[in-house]
Amino acid sequence: MSHEFDAVVVGSGPNGLAAALTLAAAGLKVLVVEGAATPGGGCRTEELTLPGFQHDVCAVAHPLAAGSSFFRQFDLARRGVKLLHSEVVYAQPLDGGRAGIAYRSLERTAAGLGPDRAVYRRMLGALVGHAAQIGDWMLSAQRRPPGRPDVLAAYALAALRPATSEVRRFQTAEARSLFAGVAAHAMRPLETAPTAGVGLLLTVLAHSVGWPVVEGGSGRLIDAMVNSLHSTGARVQTGWWVKSLDELPSSRAVLLDVSPRQLLAIVGDRLPSSYRRALSRYRYGSGICKVDFALAGPVPWTNEQCRSAGTLHLGGSFEEVAASERQVAAGKHPDSPYVLAVQPGVADPSRAPEGKATFWAYSHVPPGSDVDVSDRIERQIERFAPGFRDLILAKAVRTAAEQESYDPNCVGGDIACGVQDLRQSLARPLIRWDPYRTPAQGVYLCSSATTPGPGVHGRCGELAARSALRHTFAIHDRLDLGLNGRLAPTGTTAD
Repeated sequence: MSHEFDAVVVGSGPNGLAAALTLAAAGLKVLVVEGAATPGGGCRTEELTLPGFQHDVCAVAHPLAAGSSFFRQFDLARRGVKLLHSEVVYAQPLDGGRAGIAYRSLERTAAGLGPDRAVYRRMLGALVGHAAQIGDWMLSAQRRPPGRPDVLAAYALAALRPATSEVRRFQTAEARSLFAGVAAHAMRPLETAPTAGVGLLLTVLAHSVGWPVVEGGSGRLIDAMVNSLHSTGARVQTGWWVKSLDELPSSRAVLLDVSPRQLLAIVGDRLPSSYRRALSRYRYGSGICKVDFALAGPVPWTNEQCRSAGTLHLGGSFEEVAASERQVAAGKHPDSPYVLAVQPGVADPSRAPEGKATFWAYSHVPPGSDVDVSDRIERQIERFAPGFRDLILAKAVRTAAEQESYDPNCVGGDIACGVQDLRQSLARPLIRWDPYRTPAQGVYLCSSATTPGPGVHGRCGELAARSALRHTFAIHDRLDLGLNGRLAPTGTTAD
Protein backbone atom coordinates (compact mmCIF):
# COMPACT_ATOMS: atom_id res chain seq x y z
CA MET A 1 0.00 0.00 0.00
CA SER A 2 1.33 3.45 -0.87
CA HIS A 3 1.12 6.18 1.76
CA GLU A 4 1.10 9.94 1.49
CA PHE A 5 3.72 10.13 4.26
CA ASP A 6 5.99 7.67 5.96
CA ALA A 7 5.27 9.22 9.35
CA VAL A 8 2.97 11.87 10.81
CA VAL A 9 3.87 13.58 14.08
CA VAL A 10 1.03 15.22 16.01
CA GLY A 11 2.27 18.05 18.22
CA SER A 12 5.26 20.33 17.69
CA GLY A 13 6.74 20.77 21.13
CA PRO A 14 10.46 19.97 21.50
CA ASN A 15 9.67 16.24 21.73
CA GLY A 16 7.45 16.20 18.65
CA LEU A 17 10.05 18.09 16.65
CA ALA A 18 12.87 15.86 17.92
CA ALA A 19 10.86 12.83 16.79
CA ALA A 20 10.25 14.39 13.40
CA LEU A 21 13.92 15.33 12.97
CA THR A 22 15.06 11.82 13.83
CA LEU A 23 12.62 10.27 11.34
CA ALA A 24 13.28 12.79 8.58
CA ALA A 25 17.02 12.53 9.00
CA ALA A 26 16.68 8.77 8.47
CA GLY A 27 15.31 9.58 5.02
CA LEU A 28 11.58 9.30 5.75
CA LYS A 29 8.86 11.59 4.42
CA VAL A 30 7.45 13.35 7.50
CA LEU A 31 4.51 15.63 8.27
CA VAL A 32 4.20 17.51 11.59
CA VAL A 33 0.70 18.65 12.58
CA GLU A 34 0.25 21.38 15.22
CA GLY A 35 -3.02 22.73 16.59
CA ALA A 36 -1.75 26.17 17.57
CA ALA A 37 -0.93 28.94 15.13
CA THR A 38 2.83 28.50 15.69
CA PRO A 39 5.02 25.48 16.54
CA GLY A 40 6.68 25.04 19.90
CA GLY A 41 4.20 23.85 22.53
CA GLY A 42 5.55 25.16 25.83
CA CYS A 43 8.71 26.45 24.17
CA ARG A 44 7.49 29.64 22.51
CA THR A 45 8.45 33.31 22.85
CA GLU A 46 5.84 36.05 22.48
CA GLU A 47 5.22 39.73 23.27
CA LEU A 48 2.77 38.96 26.07
CA THR A 49 2.79 42.40 27.68
CA LEU A 50 4.16 45.39 25.71
CA PRO A 51 5.89 45.82 22.33
CA GLY A 52 9.59 45.03 22.54
CA PHE A 53 9.27 42.79 25.62
CA GLN A 54 9.98 39.16 24.67
CA HIS A 55 8.50 36.66 27.11
CA ASP A 56 9.00 32.90 27.15
CA VAL A 57 5.52 31.42 27.28
CA CYS A 58 6.56 28.44 29.43
CA ALA A 59 10.10 27.04 29.30
CA VAL A 60 12.81 29.64 29.88
CA ALA A 61 15.88 28.22 31.69
CA HIS A 62 17.34 25.16 29.98
CA PRO A 63 19.61 22.91 32.08
CA LEU A 64 18.14 19.83 30.40
CA ALA A 65 18.66 21.19 26.90
CA ALA A 66 22.27 21.98 27.82
CA GLY A 67 22.73 18.43 29.13
CA SER A 68 20.74 16.57 26.46
CA SER A 69 22.51 14.17 24.12
CA PHE A 70 19.88 14.96 21.48
CA PHE A 71 20.74 18.64 21.44
CA ARG A 72 24.45 17.85 21.53
CA GLN A 73 23.92 15.85 18.35
CA PHE A 74 21.68 18.51 16.87
CA ASP A 75 24.45 21.06 17.58
CA LEU A 76 22.53 24.13 18.69
CA ALA A 77 25.46 26.50 18.29
CA ARG A 78 26.03 25.43 14.69
CA ARG A 79 22.36 26.13 13.99
CA GLY A 80 22.55 29.64 15.38
CA VAL A 81 21.13 28.99 18.85
CA LYS A 82 23.17 30.65 21.60
CA LEU A 83 22.86 29.48 25.20
CA LEU A 84 23.68 32.34 27.56
CA HIS A 85 24.69 31.97 31.20
CA SER A 86 24.29 34.25 34.20
CA GLU A 87 27.01 34.62 36.83
CA VAL A 88 24.75 33.10 39.49
CA VAL A 89 22.89 30.00 38.28
CA TYR A 90 20.12 30.23 40.86
CA ALA A 91 19.51 31.85 44.23
CA GLN A 92 17.16 31.44 47.20
CA PRO A 93 16.77 34.74 49.05
CA LEU A 94 15.98 34.73 52.76
CA ASP A 95 14.69 37.41 55.09
CA GLY A 96 17.22 39.94 56.32
CA GLY A 97 19.14 40.11 53.04
CA ARG A 98 20.66 36.65 53.29
CA ALA A 99 20.51 34.12 50.43
CA GLY A 100 21.66 30.73 49.29
CA ILE A 101 23.67 31.26 46.10
CA ALA A 102 24.54 28.60 43.51
CA TYR A 103 27.31 29.24 40.97
CA ARG A 104 28.54 27.03 38.13
CA SER A 105 31.55 26.34 40.35
CA LEU A 106 30.86 23.75 43.03
CA GLU A 107 33.73 25.08 45.12
CA ARG A 108 32.54 28.68 44.96
CA THR A 109 29.03 27.61 45.94
CA ALA A 110 30.27 25.50 48.85
CA ALA A 111 32.50 28.34 50.07
CA GLY A 112 29.42 30.51 50.60
CA LEU A 113 27.71 27.97 52.83
CA GLY A 114 29.89 28.39 55.92
CA PRO A 115 29.61 25.37 58.24
CA ASP A 116 27.96 23.37 55.44
CA ARG A 117 30.85 23.80 53.03
CA ALA A 118 32.35 20.33 53.56
CA VAL A 119 28.94 18.62 53.63
CA TYR A 120 27.95 20.22 50.33
CA ARG A 121 31.22 19.16 48.72
CA ARG A 122 30.86 15.55 49.95
CA MET A 123 27.23 15.40 48.85
CA LEU A 124 27.88 16.63 45.32
CA GLY A 125 31.57 16.31 44.50
CA ALA A 126 31.56 12.80 43.02
CA LEU A 127 28.21 13.34 41.29
CA VAL A 128 29.35 16.54 39.60
CA GLY A 129 32.58 14.81 38.59
CA HIS A 130 30.48 12.28 36.66
CA ALA A 131 27.70 14.66 35.61
CA ALA A 132 27.81 13.56 31.96
CA GLN A 133 27.26 9.90 32.82
CA ILE A 134 24.45 10.70 35.26
CA GLY A 135 22.77 13.11 32.86
CA ASP A 136 23.01 10.79 29.87
CA TRP A 137 21.50 7.89 31.80
CA MET A 138 18.75 9.94 33.42
CA LEU A 139 17.84 11.33 29.99
CA SER A 140 17.67 7.87 28.44
CA ALA A 141 15.05 5.13 28.26
CA GLN A 142 16.80 3.71 31.35
CA ARG A 143 16.59 0.12 30.10
CA ARG A 144 20.31 -0.60 29.87
CA PRO A 145 22.89 -0.48 32.69
CA PRO A 146 24.71 2.85 32.89
CA GLY A 147 28.33 3.15 31.86
CA ARG A 148 29.28 3.84 35.48
CA PRO A 149 26.91 1.75 37.65
CA ASP A 150 28.84 2.73 40.79
CA VAL A 151 28.19 6.42 40.14
CA LEU A 152 24.52 5.84 39.35
CA ALA A 153 24.12 3.71 42.47
CA ALA A 154 25.52 6.53 44.60
CA TYR A 155 23.13 8.96 42.97
CA ALA A 156 20.15 6.60 43.27
CA LEU A 157 20.69 5.98 46.99
CA ALA A 158 20.03 9.64 47.61
CA ALA A 159 17.73 10.34 44.66
CA LEU A 160 15.03 7.86 45.70
CA ARG A 161 14.51 9.68 49.00
CA PRO A 162 12.40 12.70 49.89
CA ALA A 163 14.07 16.09 50.04
CA THR A 164 13.36 16.25 53.79
CA SER A 165 15.71 13.30 54.26
CA GLU A 166 18.61 14.79 52.31
CA VAL A 167 18.35 18.26 53.83
CA ARG A 168 19.03 16.90 57.32
CA ARG A 169 22.70 16.96 56.39
CA PHE A 170 22.75 20.76 56.47
CA GLN A 171 22.93 23.14 59.42
CA THR A 172 22.51 26.53 57.76
CA ALA A 173 19.31 28.10 56.50
CA GLU A 174 21.15 29.04 53.30
CA ALA A 175 22.08 25.46 52.38
CA ARG A 176 18.71 24.05 53.42
CA SER A 177 16.74 26.64 51.46
CA LEU A 178 19.00 26.26 48.42
CA PHE A 179 18.06 22.57 48.25
CA ALA A 180 14.38 23.34 48.86
CA GLY A 181 14.28 25.56 45.80
CA VAL A 182 15.54 22.92 43.38
CA ALA A 183 13.65 20.02 44.97
CA ALA A 184 10.36 21.91 44.66
CA HIS A 185 10.70 21.74 40.87
CA ALA A 186 9.22 18.26 41.34
CA MET A 187 5.87 19.96 42.11
CA ARG A 188 5.37 17.50 44.97
CA PRO A 189 5.42 17.72 48.78
CA LEU A 190 9.05 17.69 49.88
CA GLU A 191 8.29 14.82 52.28
CA THR A 192 7.70 12.53 49.29
CA ALA A 193 10.12 10.64 47.05
CA PRO A 194 11.78 11.31 44.65
CA THR A 195 11.95 15.06 45.39
CA ALA A 196 15.57 14.59 46.50
CA GLY A 197 16.35 13.10 43.09
CA VAL A 198 14.90 16.09 41.24
CA GLY A 199 16.87 18.46 43.45
CA LEU A 200 20.12 16.52 43.05
CA LEU A 201 19.84 16.22 39.27
CA LEU A 202 19.15 19.93 38.83
CA THR A 203 22.02 20.79 41.19
CA VAL A 204 24.44 18.51 39.33
CA LEU A 205 23.40 20.16 36.05
CA ALA A 206 23.90 23.60 37.61
CA HIS A 207 27.50 22.76 38.50
CA SER A 208 28.23 21.14 35.13
CA VAL A 209 26.29 22.58 32.18
CA GLY A 210 24.51 25.45 33.98
CA TRP A 211 20.93 26.68 33.57
CA PRO A 212 21.23 28.85 30.45
CA VAL A 213 18.62 30.87 28.59
CA VAL A 214 18.36 31.04 24.81
CA GLU A 215 19.46 34.34 23.30
CA GLY A 216 16.37 36.07 21.95
CA GLY A 217 13.98 33.65 23.66
CA SER A 218 13.25 29.93 23.84
CA GLY A 219 11.34 30.18 20.57
CA ARG A 220 14.70 30.49 18.78
CA LEU A 221 15.40 26.86 19.68
CA ILE A 222 12.11 25.83 18.05
CA ASP A 223 12.89 27.97 15.00
CA ALA A 224 16.17 26.10 14.54
CA MET A 225 14.42 22.72 14.78
CA VAL A 226 11.70 23.73 12.31
CA ASN A 227 14.22 25.19 9.86
CA SER A 228 16.24 22.00 10.02
CA LEU A 229 13.10 19.96 9.37
CA HIS A 230 12.28 22.08 6.34
CA SER A 231 15.80 21.44 5.01
CA THR A 232 15.04 17.70 4.97
CA GLY A 233 11.83 18.24 2.99
CA ALA A 234 9.53 17.61 5.97
CA ARG A 235 6.33 19.65 6.30
CA VAL A 236 5.02 21.46 9.39
CA GLN A 237 1.33 22.34 9.29
CA THR A 238 -0.14 24.55 12.04
CA GLY A 239 -3.72 25.39 12.98
CA TRP A 240 -4.95 21.78 12.89
CA TRP A 241 -6.26 20.29 16.14
CA VAL A 242 -6.38 16.53 15.68
CA LYS A 243 -9.33 14.76 17.28
CA SER A 244 -8.98 11.35 15.62
CA LEU A 245 -6.44 9.31 13.71
CA ASP A 246 -9.00 9.13 10.91
CA GLU A 247 -8.38 12.83 10.16
CA LEU A 248 -4.73 12.29 9.31
CA PRO A 249 -3.30 11.51 5.88
CA SER A 250 -2.22 7.93 5.35
CA SER A 251 1.14 6.94 6.82
CA ARG A 252 2.97 3.93 8.15
CA ALA A 253 3.56 5.50 11.59
CA VAL A 254 1.92 8.15 13.76
CA LEU A 255 3.82 9.67 16.68
CA LEU A 256 1.76 11.60 19.20
CA ASP A 257 3.32 14.38 21.28
CA VAL A 258 0.24 14.46 23.51
CA SER A 259 -0.85 13.57 27.04
CA PRO A 260 -2.20 10.08 27.79
CA ARG A 261 -5.68 11.64 28.05
CA GLN A 262 -5.39 12.93 24.49
CA LEU A 263 -3.92 9.63 23.34
CA LEU A 264 -7.05 7.85 24.53
CA ALA A 265 -9.30 10.38 22.78
CA ILE A 266 -7.40 10.37 19.48
CA VAL A 267 -6.65 6.64 19.14
CA GLY A 268 -9.77 5.36 20.91
CA ASP A 269 -10.96 1.84 20.13
CA ARG A 270 -7.77 0.98 18.24
CA LEU A 271 -6.27 0.41 21.68
CA PRO A 272 -7.20 -2.76 23.59
CA SER A 273 -9.43 -2.27 26.61
CA SER A 274 -6.74 -3.37 29.08
CA TYR A 275 -4.32 -0.72 27.79
CA ARG A 276 -7.05 1.93 27.84
CA ARG A 277 -7.93 1.09 31.43
CA ALA A 278 -4.29 1.24 32.50
CA LEU A 279 -3.74 4.52 30.67
CA SER A 280 -6.86 6.05 32.22
CA ARG A 281 -5.20 5.59 35.63
CA TYR A 282 -2.29 7.84 34.66
CA ARG A 283 -2.21 10.74 37.11
CA TYR A 284 -1.53 14.43 36.63
CA GLY A 285 0.07 16.78 39.14
CA SER A 286 -0.29 20.32 40.39
CA GLY A 287 -0.91 23.19 38.02
CA ILE A 288 0.79 26.52 37.75
CA CYS A 289 -0.37 30.12 37.71
CA LYS A 290 2.16 32.06 35.66
CA VAL A 291 2.81 35.80 35.48
CA ASP A 292 4.96 37.64 32.95
CA PHE A 293 6.05 41.15 33.88
CA ALA A 294 7.31 44.04 31.80
CA LEU A 295 9.47 46.09 34.18
CA ALA A 296 10.87 49.62 34.08
CA GLY A 297 14.22 48.25 35.29
CA PRO A 298 15.99 45.32 36.97
CA VAL A 299 14.47 43.77 40.09
CA PRO A 300 15.92 45.52 43.22
CA TRP A 301 16.79 42.42 45.24
CA THR A 302 17.94 43.20 48.78
CA ASN A 303 20.71 40.63 48.39
CA GLU A 304 23.13 41.99 45.78
CA GLN A 305 24.13 38.55 44.48
CA CYS A 306 20.50 37.79 43.63
CA ARG A 307 20.71 40.58 41.06
CA SER A 308 23.15 38.41 39.09
CA ALA A 309 20.99 35.26 39.25
CA GLY A 310 19.27 33.85 36.19
CA THR A 311 16.78 31.84 38.26
CA LEU A 312 15.42 32.51 41.74
CA HIS A 313 13.41 30.31 44.07
CA LEU A 314 11.26 32.41 46.36
CA GLY A 315 9.56 31.16 49.46
CA GLY A 316 12.00 31.65 52.32
CA SER A 317 13.28 28.79 54.43
CA PHE A 318 13.13 25.07 53.67
CA GLU A 319 10.29 24.74 56.15
CA GLU A 320 8.28 27.51 54.47
CA VAL A 321 8.73 26.01 51.00
CA ALA A 322 7.77 22.57 52.29
CA ALA A 323 4.65 23.97 53.95
CA SER A 324 3.63 25.72 50.71
CA GLU A 325 3.98 22.54 48.65
CA ARG A 326 1.97 20.56 51.24
CA GLN A 327 -0.85 23.08 50.98
CA VAL A 328 -0.97 22.83 47.19
CA ALA A 329 -1.09 19.01 47.40
CA ALA A 330 -4.03 19.40 49.80
CA GLY A 331 -5.92 21.48 47.22
CA LYS A 332 -5.19 24.89 48.76
CA HIS A 333 -3.73 28.14 47.40
CA PRO A 334 -0.93 29.17 49.81
CA ASP A 335 -0.87 32.78 51.01
CA SER A 336 2.95 32.64 50.87
CA PRO A 337 3.62 30.40 47.88
CA TYR A 338 6.80 28.92 46.54
CA VAL A 339 7.59 31.00 43.45
CA LEU A 340 9.90 29.97 40.63
CA ALA A 341 11.21 33.12 38.93
CA VAL A 342 13.58 33.87 36.07
CA GLN A 343 15.13 37.19 35.10
CA PRO A 344 16.41 36.34 31.59
CA GLY A 345 17.77 39.84 31.02
CA VAL A 346 20.65 39.13 33.41
CA ALA A 347 22.19 36.98 30.67
CA ASP A 348 20.23 38.24 27.65
CA PRO A 349 19.52 41.98 27.58
CA SER A 350 17.84 41.59 24.16
CA ARG A 351 14.62 40.45 25.86
CA ALA A 352 13.50 44.03 26.62
CA PRO A 353 14.08 47.63 25.46
CA GLU A 354 17.28 49.19 26.80
CA GLY A 355 17.17 49.84 30.53
CA LYS A 356 14.02 47.77 30.99
CA ALA A 357 13.48 44.11 31.84
CA THR A 358 11.22 41.11 31.50
CA PHE A 359 10.47 38.93 34.51
CA TRP A 360 8.97 35.42 34.46
CA ALA A 361 7.35 33.81 37.50
CA TYR A 362 4.94 31.08 38.46
CA SER A 363 3.52 29.47 41.56
CA HIS A 364 2.15 25.96 42.04
CA VAL A 365 -1.62 25.72 42.45
CA PRO A 366 -4.15 22.87 42.70
CA PRO A 367 -4.94 21.09 39.41
CA GLY A 368 -7.40 22.95 37.18
CA SER A 369 -7.37 26.09 39.34
CA ASP A 370 -8.88 29.20 37.77
CA VAL A 371 -7.63 31.40 40.63
CA ASP A 372 -5.36 34.33 39.73
CA VAL A 373 -2.65 34.25 42.41
CA SER A 374 -0.52 36.98 40.82
CA ASP A 375 -1.02 39.25 43.85
CA ARG A 376 0.45 36.56 46.12
CA ILE A 377 3.35 36.07 43.70
CA GLU A 378 4.02 39.82 43.72
CA ARG A 379 3.96 39.91 47.52
CA GLN A 380 6.53 37.13 47.67
CA ILE A 381 8.80 38.97 45.22
CA GLU A 382 8.32 42.26 47.09
CA ARG A 383 9.29 40.47 50.31
CA PHE A 384 12.83 39.99 48.99
CA ALA A 385 12.93 42.94 46.58
CA PRO A 386 11.17 45.98 48.11
CA GLY A 387 10.10 48.36 45.37
CA PHE A 388 9.42 45.62 42.82
CA ARG A 389 5.79 46.62 42.34
CA ASP A 390 6.80 50.18 41.51
CA LEU A 391 8.65 48.85 38.45
CA ILE A 392 5.71 47.00 36.89
CA LEU A 393 4.73 48.50 33.53
CA ALA A 394 2.42 45.66 32.50
CA LYS A 395 1.77 42.02 33.30
CA ALA A 396 0.13 38.99 31.71
CA VAL A 397 -1.42 36.28 33.89
CA ARG A 398 -2.27 32.71 32.91
CA THR A 399 -4.10 30.53 35.44
CA ALA A 400 -3.77 26.75 35.51
CA ALA A 401 -7.09 26.36 33.69
CA GLU A 402 -5.94 28.81 31.03
CA GLN A 403 -2.62 26.97 30.72
CA GLU A 404 -4.47 23.81 29.74
CA SER A 405 -6.55 25.75 27.20
CA TYR A 406 -3.34 27.14 25.72
CA ASP A 407 -1.54 23.76 25.67
CA PRO A 408 -3.77 20.67 26.10
CA ASN A 409 -0.72 18.60 27.14
CA CYS A 410 -0.79 20.57 30.41
CA VAL A 411 -3.77 18.74 31.89
CA GLY A 412 -5.10 20.83 34.77
CA GLY A 413 -2.19 23.21 34.22
CA ASP A 414 0.38 20.47 34.92
CA ILE A 415 3.41 21.52 32.84
CA ALA A 416 5.13 18.19 33.62
CA CYS A 417 2.42 16.21 31.77
CA GLY A 418 2.02 13.86 34.71
CA VAL A 419 2.73 13.72 38.42
CA GLN A 420 6.38 13.03 39.25
CA ASP A 421 5.96 10.60 42.11
CA LEU A 422 8.19 7.55 42.47
CA ARG A 423 6.05 5.26 40.34
CA GLN A 424 5.52 7.67 37.47
CA SER A 425 9.14 8.73 37.53
CA LEU A 426 10.25 5.14 36.95
CA ALA A 427 7.46 4.10 34.56
CA ARG A 428 5.90 6.68 32.25
CA PRO A 429 3.13 6.28 31.28
CA LEU A 430 2.95 2.54 32.07
CA ILE A 431 5.29 -0.27 33.08
CA ARG A 432 6.41 -1.43 29.63
CA TRP A 433 9.78 -2.35 28.15
CA ASP A 434 9.08 0.06 25.29
CA PRO A 435 6.89 2.85 26.74
CA TYR A 436 6.72 4.67 23.40
CA ARG A 437 5.11 1.89 21.36
CA THR A 438 1.36 1.51 21.89
CA PRO A 439 -0.60 -1.68 21.10
CA ALA A 440 -2.18 0.12 18.10
CA GLN A 441 -0.22 -0.76 14.99
CA GLY A 442 2.19 1.99 13.98
CA VAL A 443 1.11 4.36 16.79
CA TYR A 444 3.70 5.75 19.22
CA LEU A 445 3.62 8.15 22.16
CA CYS A 446 6.46 10.69 22.15
CA SER A 447 5.48 13.27 24.78
CA SER A 448 6.98 13.97 28.20
CA ALA A 449 4.44 11.49 29.59
CA THR A 450 7.07 8.92 28.55
CA THR A 451 10.55 8.24 29.91
CA PRO A 452 12.67 10.24 30.70
CA GLY A 453 9.93 12.75 31.55
CA PRO A 454 9.40 16.51 31.48
CA GLY A 455 11.78 19.22 30.33
CA VAL A 456 13.17 20.65 27.11
CA HIS A 457 15.56 17.85 26.13
CA GLY A 458 13.92 16.21 23.11
CA ARG A 459 14.79 12.73 24.30
CA CYS A 460 11.20 11.45 24.63
CA GLY A 461 10.66 12.32 20.97
CA GLU A 462 13.98 10.97 19.80
CA LEU A 463 13.56 7.67 21.65
CA ALA A 464 10.00 7.22 20.38
CA ALA A 465 11.23 7.86 16.85
CA ARG A 466 13.99 5.27 17.29
CA SER A 467 11.35 2.79 18.43
CA ALA A 468 9.31 3.54 15.32
CA LEU A 469 12.39 3.17 13.11
CA ARG A 470 13.03 -0.29 14.56
CA HIS A 471 9.50 -1.67 14.74
CA THR A 472 7.71 -0.03 11.81
CA PHE A 473 10.51 0.70 9.36
CA ALA A 474 12.98 -2.09 10.25
CA ILE A 475 15.84 0.41 10.61
CA HIS A 476 18.08 -0.96 13.33
CA ASP A 477 21.27 1.08 12.89
CA ARG A 478 22.39 3.23 15.77
CA LEU A 479 21.98 6.73 14.42
CA ASP A 480 23.32 10.15 15.28
CA LEU A 481 22.34 13.59 13.99
CA GLY A 482 24.88 14.72 11.41
CA LEU A 483 25.97 18.14 10.26
CA ASN A 484 23.43 18.43 7.47
CA GLY A 485 20.43 17.29 9.43
CA ARG A 486 20.88 13.73 8.14
CA LEU A 487 21.70 10.74 10.26
CA ALA A 488 24.79 8.59 10.04
CA PRO A 489 25.68 5.31 11.79
CA THR A 490 27.48 5.70 15.09
CA GLY A 491 28.31 3.64 18.16
CA THR A 492 25.94 2.26 20.73
CA THR A 493 24.42 4.62 23.30
CA ALA A 494 22.39 3.90 26.41
CA ASP A 495 18.84 4.48 25.24
